[in-house]
Amino acid sequence: MMEQELMQSISVGKEATSKTTALVLAGITGGIGLAITAVCIPFVAPGFRRICLPYVPATTEQVKNILQALKGRSGSLIDIGSGDGRIVVAAAKAGFQAHGVELNRWLVYYSRIFALAQGLSSKTYFFKKNLWKFNLNKYDNVVIFGVEEMMDELQEKFKSELKPNCSIVVCRFPLPNYKPIVIIGEGVDAVWVYETPLK
Repeated sequence: MMEQELMQSISVGKEATSKTTALVLAGITGGIGLAITAVCIPFVAPGFRRICLPYVPATTEQVKNILQALKGRSGSLIDIGSGDGRIVVAAAKAGFQAHGVELNRWLVYYSRIFALAQGLSSKTYFFKKNLWKFNLNKYDNVVIFGVEEMMDELQEKFKSELKPNCSIVVCRFPLPNYKPIVIIGEGVDAVWVYETPLK
């Protein structure tokens, strides 16, 4: 009888341990799934906006072409949709007081850490803001990697907000209604340079 009670007690103990283990594993799996979702949402969310502006890192050639387009310029610079911050950091190295505006919180954090690691945190700043609600009127230079669907609206924003003699460096797609001063590079690495007032 005592042996049977002991066996039952061991069986109940094993069952309780199995349930606890299953609950712990379910909690860990759920936590990992939630963490992955939280990290991925900012990268997937742009696809659900009115104008999808995905994160596509600039190539080394594109950065080189942008810096060439800015040669002889100085002052403040804003990179609209600054992504991982590589253009802002390159501009700061070239002597600009460089800012980036980016909607993706994780890319803003990454950019700030990247600038800090390069010793440029005092010459850079990254805003977590919507570019359509961000005023550009204090900047001497603007860089944008846009998509075709946004360029009409963007050129209107430039016309209403940018001060005279502001240099605009446009990557991937040109402004549809204005003639660039110069085009540097070819294909996806090409940049179109404009100056305000737009003509």
